Amino acid sequence: MKKLFISQPMRGKTDEEILIERQTAINVAKDITGEEVEVIDSFFQNAPVDAKPLWFLGKSLELLATADIAYFAPGWKETRGCRIEHECAVEYGIDRIE
Repeated sequence: MKKLFISQPMRGKTDEEILIERQTAINVAKDITGEEVEVIDSFFQNAPVDAKPLWFLGKSLELLATADIAYFAPGWKETRGCRIEHECAVEYGIDRIE
């Protein structure tokens, strides 16, 4: 079973939209890998109220470091945090689904 990290733009989306997109990512990853995946929870619903974007990125990179595979949702190229996560995945040899 592979550990799956999901990188997705979240700004301006409802929790429901984010969760639907995450389920799509899980389904695609299962199809591509041919096995079940363990999803790394990178959707910070209980983040500190005053958390800045860099706080979220730091936490995301910490989780990305534990991944076997990373899924990059549509729109990732237009989002600063997702682009940084992608660069880290490339530089550190984490398999990617784009």
